Amino acid sequence: MDPHLISTTLSAEDQQAINAAIDTLRQKLPFLIDLTIAQRREMPKAADKTKAFVQKAVEVANEHAPMFPAAFLEELRKDW
Repeated sequence: MDPHLISTTLSAEDQQAINAAIDTLRQKLPFLIDLTIAQRREMPKAADKTKAFVQKAVEVANEHAPMFPAAFLEELRKDW
């Protein structure tokens, strides 16, 4: 596959606007962290079987809500 599929240039003004946008994102999302390549490789992946398991776990948790702290259920639902 040819790695040179696009040939373009950005003006200095566009580069400044892009950098300003990136700075804004960093300010608005301070909770984001940098991960090393090794850390990214070690993270569990959300494959089809994993998604089905988590969906079922959320369903069961919702059916038995009194057994769980409200904060736990709220975070579980947000994460799902």
